[in-house]
Amino acid sequence: MKNLKTIAIALVVAFGTTIATAQSKKINVEKSTINWNAKKVTGEHSGTVNFQDGTLIFKKGKVAGGNFTVDMTSVNTTDLSGEWKGKLDGHLKSPDFFSTEKFKTSTLVFKKIAAKANGVYTVTADLTIKGITNPVTFDLAVKGNTASTLVKIDRTKYDIKYGSKSFFESIGDKAINDDFDLTVNLQF
Repeated sequence: MKNLKTIAIALVVAFGTTIATAQSKKINVEKSTINWNAKKVTGEHSGTVNFQDGTLIFKKGKVAGGNFTVDMTSVNTTDLSGEWKGKLDGHLKSPDFFSTEKFKTSTLVFKKIAAKANGVYTVTADLTIKGITNPVTFDLAVKGNTASTLVKIDRTKYDIKYGSKSFFESIGDKAINDDFDLTVNLQF
């Protein structure tokens, strides 16, 4: 019985020490950015989408976790103006793309982190868009109170098939690439 108490106390102390060494750093949603770029046969479009919240978790100065929520209703085209900008923004928010009336947020939750180089980590995370979750892998560079990454997303994995040559073979020059890029810069 005495050994059982000793083991229990040791586990509590070890677990408590592990928790004490973890540090959560909330991102500054006003200064952190997500820029998107999507290509099609006849050109490309770019824009932004805003964070709702997010946190990076550090243990002993190294990235140990993270979770982020993106406000999908904030999707914004930056390469167009006027009527064409309004049309594209509306289309991106429609059920053809992100269905933001029904799915107001998307989330990213770190699942596996491996140190790649000094201040660079390979992260595998669960990305949820339109209620559909798939794993994504990317490199995250951390320096001081900033972090940055480029994430390539296959939109068709999230039931965003509009204009995809993978699903509509005869679409010709109206095809939109399945992949789009997110350039993310975090400040915390």
